Amino acid sequence: MSFKTSGLHHVTAIGGDPQRNADFYLRTLGLRLVKTTVNFDDPGTYHLYYGDESGKPGSLLTFFPWRDAPSGRLGTGQATTTSFSVPENSIGWWKQHLEISGIETSQVSTRDGEEVLTFRDPNGLVIALVAHPQGDPRNPWDTPLVPGEHAIRGLHSVTLSVSREEATAGMLTEDLGLTFTGQDTNRLRFSAGEGGPGAMVDVLVTPDAPRGLVAGGTVHHVAWRAPDEQTQVAWRAELLDRGVGVTSIMDRQYFRSIYFREPGGTLLEIATDQPGFSIDEPLLELGRALKLPPWLEPNREQIQAMLPKLNLPAENNPVHQ
Repeated sequence: MSFKTSGLHHVTAIGGDPQRNADFYLRTLGLRLVKTTVNFDDPGTYHLYYGDESGKPGSLLTFFPWRDAPSGRLGTGQATTTSFSVPENSIGWWKQHLEISGIETSQVSTRDGEEVLTFRDPNGLVIALVAHPQGDPRNPWDTPLVPGEHAIRGLHSVTLSVSREEATAGMLTEDLGLTFTGQDTNRLRFSAGEGGPGAMVDVLVTPDAPRGLVAGGTVHHVAWRAPDEQTQVAWRAELLDRGVGVTSIMDRQYFRSIYFREPGGTLLEIATDQPGFSIDEPLLELGRALKLPPWLEPNREQIQAMLPKLNLPAENNPVHQ
């Protein structure tokens, strides 16, 4: 394959009540809401993007928060854990912070030299906080409830659950350009570029696990980075030549996307780094107003009437202005 991703772009999951979703990710986890828009295929539903100050690729967890979404089921054929990177000395702070917030957590474990703390969001999505011993140079979003010294730096990795690893490993290495970097029992790790937080995926092999069901509280898809549209166009052509079923290029307003499934069943995306989230509102105002793409703008009044009111906490504003 001629192209190699530099790492994760975003993870998109299915949530429940949008207000509860926003309260948890803005207040409890201390992320920033960098874009409030709608599901372009279902404009009666929000699409909420959480990340760092500017929503840089590799910092983003996004949600389709359907209020009445049925609960999903964890299993093979899906991404079963979304992991964020935090400073090495912060796991203890996070465990206490989450428990004070009423969130049940796992015991702190060590894997591949990294401390890991696992919990679920209000809809059951499995989240892990991982402290990488070499640190993470990415700048955090600083809020009164989650100070910068402990704050999330961005995505760390995702875990794909499969019943057999061979075909999935082949696509990760041959079609995305990842490198196999190690194995711990039934967990295989692959890394993009030089590896590190934001550039890793674990493949968890569970032959006897049931097939997963993508619905409320589960990951919808995992997106990987492409630097620009020209690269994406050429990458798509190579994937088609290799027999991969790839969608046409879709305009997501803040990036361009193509989608395909890895052989284990997880929906993957290749998303461009550009143009980014500040193309339609200033950096200091990201996420605070409903933004619609040009083709939906004529229906703004109707769309707003369908959406539940969303009250954003002050934490979505910069601490220092």
